[in-house]
Amino acid sequence: MQRRRLFHTSVIYTLALGSIASGARAQTAPPLCPSSSYQAPSATTPAAPPAAAAQKKTAANTSTPKKLSVDSGKIDITSDHATIGLDGNATLQGNVSIRQGDRHITANEAHFNSKTNDVKTDSGGVEYEDPLMRVTGEGGSYSPAAGADFRAAQFELLQRAARGSADKLRLTPQGVLDLEGVTYTTCPAAAPAWRMKASRITLDTRDKLGTGRSARVEFEGVPLVYLPWVSFPLGNERKSGFLFPSLGVSSRSGFILQVPYYWNIAPNLDFTFEPMEYTRRGTDLGGDFRYLTENQHGELSWNYLPDDDVYRKSRSRVKLTHVTELPDDFRFTIDAQNVSDTSYFEDFAQAPEGTSTAFVERRALLTYRDEHWRIDGEAQNFQTIDNTLDLADRPYTRVPRLAVDSDFGLGPGGRLHYGFSSEVVNFQRSVGVTGWRMDLLPEISYRLDGAGYFVRPSLAWRATQYELSDGAPGQDRSPARTLPIASFDTGLFFERDAGSHDQRRLTLEPRVMYLYVPYRQQDGLPLFDTALPDLDPVQLFRSNRYVGADRVGDANQVSVAVTSRLLDAHDGRQFLAATLGETYYFADPHVVLPDEEVRTDRRSDIVAQVSLSAFQDWSADVALQWDPQTSRSERSHFNIQYKPGPERVINVGYSYERGLIEQAEVSGAWPVARNWNVFARGVYSIEAHQALERFAGFEYRACCWRLRLGARRFVSRRPLTADTEATGPEDTALWLQLELNGLAGVGSATDTFLTEAIRGYSPAETK
Repeated sequence: MQRRRLFHTSVIYTLALGSIASGARAQTAPPLCPSSSYQAPSATTPAAPPAAAAQKKTAANTSTPKKLSVDSGKIDITSDHATIGLDGNATLQGNVSIRQGDRHITANEAHFNSKTNDVKTDSGGVEYEDPLMRVTGEGGSYSPAAGADFRAAQFELLQRAARGSADKLRLTPQGVLDLEGVTYTTCPAAAPAWRMKASRITLDTRDKLGTGRSARVEFEGVPLVYLPWVSFPLGNERKSGFLFPSLGVSSRSGFILQVPYYWNIAPNLDFTFEPMEYTRRGTDLGGDFRYLTENQHGELSWNYLPDDDVYRKSRSRVKLTHVTELPDDFRFTIDAQNVSDTSYFEDFAQAPEGTSTAFVERRALLTYRDEHWRIDGEAQNFQTIDNTLDLADRPYTRVPRLAVDSDFGLGPGGRLHYGFSSEVVNFQRSVGVTGWRMDLLPEISYRLDGAGYFVRPSLAWRATQYELSDGAPGQDRSPARTLPIASFDTGLFFERDAGSHDQRRLTLEPRVMYLYVPYRQQDGLPLFDTALPDLDPVQLFRSNRYVGADRVGDANQVSVAVTSRLLDAHDGRQFLAATLGETYYFADPHVVLPDEEVRTDRRSDIVAQVSLSAFQDWSADVALQWDPQTSRSERSHFNIQYKPGPERVINVGYSYERGLIEQAEVSGAWPVARNWNVFARGVYSIEAHQALERFAGFEYRACCWRLRLGARRFVSRRPLTADTEATGPEDTALWLQLELNGLAGVGSATDTFLTEAIRGYSPAETK
């Protein structure tokens, strides 16, 4: 599910169905529009979803809004002239100023009732101000008990960039503003780009809620929507109601309209109903439910398209994430997803990354953690999305899986470590051999760490036993493997001051590990979950060159690497880190996977990594795997980023893996003129000679509204055959987004898409 963007208010209009409520989860922050009276709150953050989400998103605004403070027993009155009757009533003329607590009234002429403390102005201008608002009108009245009434009033909310005019305005002592014949906007008074005109609007400044009836929203004088009834927050609190409609068009699905409804069930529960209409496919009934309790949190999202007019079948997707904190250090988690068919992501994904999804996982995990023990009970299954994969290449279901690990220290400082890792798994699949695997790895090591060095000798014994079914004729049903593993890992740490004022610290960190694992014949063992990982500096210092327990690589080798870092001498911040490493073999490895290339040279590929960060506005990540025997690169990638600000970022990337992929990427977002921003991304497959994705657009941001226009074309379907180098068909999409700050958005919210597509981009919030 895409992350929903929050707006100050959201509206939806109807042509024939009568009044429709609307609402939003709001955000507050200083406006872009100039305002002489606006004061920013002391702390602003986006409104918090309940949640599950609360762990991933920011908390609600904790600043305290100003409130009215009225001392009803004290009124200060000044004027140039005053006529006071025997009953205490007064007629005031010339620079009339009346104060009561935080409330202040100024007028040219006023009548004061001494018994009720009421003030009336029959002619001339009148101004009223309190910590919440400022009002000017042709005349009106004020009563500490009944509130204030004004005619032909202009008003401005002082704690929010909002203003307007009304034929009649009434302010209650509780801070509720009732307006009749009203115009409302968050734009500057001199240039109201958008306005909402309504027969009546109520602004509850205490509960931070606005409602209106018979409202019409205009943008630059052009009517956009008619609202029989509209509700919008005046602060950052969540509220139930319709979110703004999302509009789009796709070459595959046609025109798209989404009309979400948000239900703020409770502070820790919410639900968003997300129906989406595709003109070519039908109506998708999507939704998202989130919850948070003292001991659990989670999110359930789904899509259901009852009858896809293009696919000729119902389409669906459901995803559940759930975490329960149980007593005594236990935790239960679920992370599961299911789609109705293998073409689902191709038809509904938002970018090429979605169309390349090969599997979706269903996983339930019960864990126990303490200082010495880790216990995992797991059930795991995969749904295969890429139907071009052979049945024999699809992953196994692991039901159940039980893993128990322990680690204990002994002696001074706990330097002697002993413990074990163990696993019992049942592998099931419709094709090929199935069965149980039991793996046990007890280990003892000594860890000697000092200033500038470490020494870690280790000795382990690995025993693996299988109980198999559905094997080939003559295959051993209970194969086993046992072998010892010995290693000696040591390293040094040197550092010195650097820089003209010793403001930097330069390190040199050489590391050497000797590993010995005797050869064991393992061709008769099945391959359930074992693979050869990418070679990198971390992989150089593992005791097994494979991941998974089905193969343990024989080894008589030494791995050598050196790392150098450039740090800030004061706070340890890293500017640069570079690592170079390689493995030397004293004997040729004999254990290989069926499709693994047999190496006969005595050296591994050279691996290098460079990470540049916190150096002015530049950062970079470079990785290289180089085969010295053939003098060619096996795998390489680099990403360079220039980011002088959250909305100013340029990325250049390149990825290469021999025989698999070679592609380049450029993305960026940049202000090009006052109020104008542009953004773009391009991903190009050098191997297939085809662009995988292209999108470009621009944004114009005025002080109280924002307009975005963009176009995208991307590969949305895998090739028809698995052995072709060509990419699949492409999809084209256009989108237009209009946001009226403080009121509504009409179009598709693109902030989430842009932050995911353009690395490092953080769009400014609209207010």
